[in-house]
Amino acid sequence: MYELLIGLRYTRASRRNGFISFISLISVVGIALGVAALIIVLSVMNGFQAEVRNRILGMAAHVQISGIGNQLQDWQTAANVAKKNPHVLATAPYVLGQGLLINGSQVKGVLVRGIDPQQESKVNEVAGKLVTGELHSLRSGEFGIILGISLANELSVRPGDRVTMITPQGQVTPAGLIPRMKQFTVTGIFKADYAPYDIGLAMIDIKDAQTLFRTGSAVSGVRLKLDDLNLARRVAREINQAMPELIASDWSQENPTYFRAVEIEKRMMFIILTLIVAVAAFNLVSTLVMVVTDKQADIAILRTLGASPFSIMKIFVIQGALSGVIGTGSGVLAGILVSKNLDVIVPFIERILGTTILSPDIYLISELPSRVLWSDVSSIGGISLLLALLATLYPSWRASRVNPAEALRYE
Repeated sequence: MYELLIGLRYTRASRRNGFISFISLISVVGIALGVAALIIVLSVMNGFQAEVRNRILGMAAHVQISGIGNQLQDWQTAANVAKKNPHVLATAPYVLGQGLLINGSQVKGVLVRGIDPQQESKVNEVAGKLVTGELHSLRSGEFGIILGISLANELSVRPGDRVTMITPQGQVTPAGLIPRMKQFTVTGIFKADYAPYDIGLAMIDIKDAQTLFRTGSAVSGVRLKLDDLNLARRVAREINQAMPELIASDWSQENPTYFRAVEIEKRMMFIILTLIVAVAAFNLVSTLVMVVTDKQADIAILRTLGASPFSIMKIFVIQGALSGVIGTGSGVLAGILVSKNLDVIVPFIERILGTTILSPDIYLISELPSRVLWSDVSSIGGISLLLALLATLYPSWRASRVNPAEALRYE
């Protein structure tokens, strides 16, 4: 295939013209930088998303089954039906309510979760999040409570201190409706590194919660742990089909605003950074136009020897596509290497600049997370190659339109 040989030869020969060689180098480097930047940014966003998701799921469940009106009478049957799904590893009932915690002049509104300590540790990582105390310190009838670390600091309490809880379920007396109040003893403090939990969640024994919120033997629902959290939506749909009278929701539905925002942001960053790759790719247009102008005599000679216009087009498409392949390949390699070694690169930059890029007090993490998804890498590489190929079409078409007589008139 002589078009391939000539196209490769022209790629090497362009070095004879210093200006064309420089513009060609800039185009290749631009494509490489754009591809590398796109891979690095998306990998960091994937890392942040996975980090926050893991922190959310450290205290939440993969799938949650609840009844109408936040009441589930026969939760054992619901749990048994859910366990028939091969992806369900464990189940745990819970009671959910709201209350006010009071310690002296400090008052905080909280979400109160009643749990069974024996089963709760099977569906999430709450036991490993405890800074002080143990999950089994919650015992029925003793009215112990475990608080998030920020909530405990706001209330100025430590394990062994007592706090008063006020619930919306009031008592009707001759004097009117009086809020229900109950004292709890702080038995533990957890740190989820996720602000909504650390500042707004309190856990008590499930039977104490049933007494406090007057639910009788009913619970709010059942929490499930799966063998693969990515199957949560499908499992929730299957459970809804098996028990249409109940409501099954997965972890992404429990935090829809955050995950939707992250997904939209990721798509927008992909589009914006792809434009950078597009600008670099279309620099190939100017490079190839100059090469076509420089090689008009060669093109004319090839035409007089019998080369068809389509063959001329293929020569310059190959030349431009080769630049795209080199730029894309270099960018993919650089992007993957940087993304995989951000835990080394970022501390090195921090030491040189004498500053902290990610403050743990603000971002709750001390390292820049990164997660390379090969689906992202393949998409970025494919788009870059496609843009580079499109950039070769006009110069190649222009080369095929060269008139041999005109090109050789002054040779």
